[in-house]
Amino acid sequence: MTVKKVALLTAGGFAPCLSTAISGLIQRYTEVAPEVEIIAYKHGYEGLLKGDFLEVTDTVRKNAEILKRFGGSPIGNSRVKLTNAADLVKRGLVDEGDDPLKVAADRLVADGVDVLHTIGGDDTNTTAADLAAYLAEHDYGLTVVGLPKTIDNDVIPIRQSLGAWTAAEQGSRFAQNIVGEHNSGSRMLIVHEVMGRNCGWLTAATAAKYREWLDSQQWLPEIGLSKEAWDVHAVYVPEAHIDLEAEAARLNKVMDEIGNVTIFLSEGAGLDAIIEEMEKAGQEVPRDPFGHVKLDKVNPGAWFGKQFAEKLGAEKVMVQKSGYFSRSAASNEADLELIGRCTDLAVDCALAGKPGVIGQDEENGDELTNIAFDRIKGGKPFDTKTDWFVTMLDEIGQAH
Repeated sequence: MTVKKVALLTAGGFAPCLSTAISGLIQRYTEVAPEVEIIAYKHGYEGLLKGDFLEVTDTVRKNAEILKRFGGSPIGNSRVKLTNAADLVKRGLVDEGDDPLKVAADRLVADGVDVLHTIGGDDTNTTAADLAAYLAEHDYGLTVVGLPKTIDNDVIPIRQSLGAWTAAEQGSRFAQNIVGEHNSGSRMLIVHEVMGRNCGWLTAATAAKYREWLDSQQWLPEIGLSKEAWDVHAVYVPEAHIDLEAEAARLNKVMDEIGNVTIFLSEGAGLDAIIEEMEKAGQEVPRDPFGHVKLDKVNPGAWFGKQFAEKLGAEKVMVQKSGYFSRSAASNEADLELIGRCTDLAVDCALAGKPGVIGQDEENGDELTNIAFDRIKGGKPFDTKTDWFVTMLDEIGQAH
């Protein structure tokens, strides 16, 4: 297969890897196949459907390293599902009666694209899988190579999603300032809501990173600077049942002894209970084009804050969300290294005509390889029996 032109797109929510991944792909192509043209569709699949793209010029190639200093995505994201025709018609991206997969495929052909690189999470890559299957079935002769982006770290069967390490580190930085508010009132309740719809990995990893920071500090309890007051007192993830009454009794003791309580909460923890309450009240549950509950509308942090405030007799409640702070950060050193290896392999696979999603395959000894699209799924649960997580819960006195 001769590759003359490749296209890049980023899609879904942001993660601290998108700008770095774009940089890595551009640099690798420039290094091993400088003759290949590169374009970047603006705002993900939306730009693909509209034929709206940027050309990667010589100036961009020479200065691609700059992109690694920034978070976000310079080419823009959107949430588009190519098999949800009704939504795309409503948004004016396709005409009534059109097959969005055919529209996308024909646009790639019209733009002269031989390889499409998708950078996104499970929704992005399952959409890429739908497109790749359509291209193969209809003999379009295009190759799709994906990169796994999600701060939730919940893509099956990938060991470590790009950007997740950075997101945990940034969530810890966010918490260092937020938890500092614990003395801004008496009997203070702080709820740090962390992104994670179905998977608690990010919440757990953020709490672990934050507690690493705690262990590195000096304390002066004689004047009220107490490690116990700055600590995390509960970590709630979607994979574990939350016994509100039992936890309220435990945390009441913490509140009485220390004077404040800090909870790290996955936004998807206890979501079923919240939805059930909304439906009983006759309220509509807002959902996105993929059918996911719009968590920013449901507001789990506020719900848990209200539940525990009443049970703990909190005089002041603060609910803070670190998601947008974390997900739009520039990649840290660990992610830079992982992303670099993944983008190098992505280009090599693309030039060899090997489709798939690049990642460490948990089902094959964590080998970094191109994983077949039909093996990619979302919703990988966090293993709550993981040693470091169990140890953390034991240290804060939380049942597991």
